[in-house]
Amino acid sequence: MTSDDTPISLYEGLLTTRAIRRYKDEPVPPEVLRDILFAATRAPSGSNRQPFRFIVLTDGPIATEAKRLIGESARQFWAEKRANDGYDRGSGALEDSPKARLARTMQDYVDHYESVPVVILPCFVRYREALETDGASIYPACQNLLLAARALGYGGVMTIWNYMVDADLRTLLHIPDEVMIAGTVTIGRPAGSHGPVRRRPLPELVFGDTWGIAPDWAVDPDGAGHTAAGPPPASKV
Repeated sequence: MTSDDTPISLYEGLLTTRAIRRYKDEPVPPEVLRDILFAATRAPSGSNRQPFRFIVLTDGPIATEAKRLIGESARQFWAEKRANDGYDRGSGALEDSPKARLARTMQDYVDHYESVPVVILPCFVRYREALETDGASIYPACQNLLLAARALGYGGVMTIWNYMVDADLRTLLHIPDEVMIAGTVTIGRPAGSHGPVRRRPLPELVFGDTWGIAPDWAVDPDGAGHTAAGPPPASKV
């Protein structure tokens, strides 16, 4: 569903699910959380082991403390990134530039992190020595979660701000040592809106038989929005 409860197709959802960092001051109903998490648990995983688990934090005393811990981590992380990546320099000094708008959104997000309606910690239960491929069994579930939120009129974003307070979260939430906290997902009713996302042109990202050479059919549909963010095109590396 969209924010006005108009049904959307799966394909439209894939093309219009934005990172939502501003939320209305309203709780997410339990039945919505159930449906969102049910969709997350339908995701594929290696050998269908289903090693994903989700800790859902809403408004209880433990949830409040967990949000505080992650919020403090988020503010520290963003302050360092804002300075190191020059968000206030160059085009960032122009109030209406995409860079400046993103910086304002991020600052508002971290400043009000404790008031986010729902924080979800996707966790990965290790069943072997840690491998670089472990993410393949947890991150598809996170994408399912975000797409389900979009379909139901909600929105969210995933970060790794839990990383700096991992030990504190483990103690507070009684998370076993063999379980990895894979990220932090916030969910709520968008204060803004979803809409078409902007990415690099398809020919820069999709190749045919040879690296850097796009097939003839790799053409963006009319009206696709583009961005220059990310690594340079492969042909310029």
